Amino acid sequence: MRMRPGRAIARAAVGTAVVAGTAGAVHHRQEQRYAAQDQATYQAQATQQQLADQQAQLDQLQQQQYAPPPQQYAPPPQQYAPPPPPAESPTVAQLNQLSQLHAAGVLSDAEFAAAKQKVLSGG
Repeated sequence: MRMRPGRAIARAAVGTAVVAGTAGAVHHRQEQRYAAQDQATYQAQATQQQLADQQAQLDQLQQQQYAPPPQQYAPPPQQYAPPPPPAESPTVAQLNQLSQLHAAGVLSDAEFAAAKQKVLSGG
């Protein structure tokens, strides 16, 4: 049996198309596999990075928790001058003056007592 020339060409074209279609399908399937492998690798790396970040955060929290508190120093003592003596009232000043006069012998006991009574009564 002899094939007609047109049929032989058609059969060759069909055979080529089948081979090309099969090759295309295989190539497409391989591309899908590679993409799936790349995606799985990427997800695994992302998961590992997340775990590493979480571990670093946990380590940092533990260091903060167990670190000694910062040392606090007492403020330096305040330097201050002693308060000035209270102002002397005029009555006290007069009594001191009378006492000095009495001690010096200028006033007698009776004169001192009378003058003291006069200053204390406000007169």
